[in-house]
Amino acid sequence: MSKNMGTADRAIRIVIALVLLYLAFATSVAATGLVHWLAIIVAVVFIVTSIVGMCPLYSVIGLKTCRSR
Repeated sequence: MSKNMGTADRAIRIVIALVLLYLAFATSVAATGLVHWLAIIVAVVFIVTSIVGMCPLYSVIGLKTCRSR
């Protein structure tokens, strides 16, 4: 499994994930129902892909945001 996400992409995903988790747990914007669970699921996926450095969707569409060595 090779990395296909660059540092900036990973950082942006972490920030988005934190915002989604904040919206899901600390505000009433996404506090209930389907929106709440979607925000949590997307946040978890963003965090996991950022830690691993590999996005399966990027592989499918042939996108690579990291530098080649």
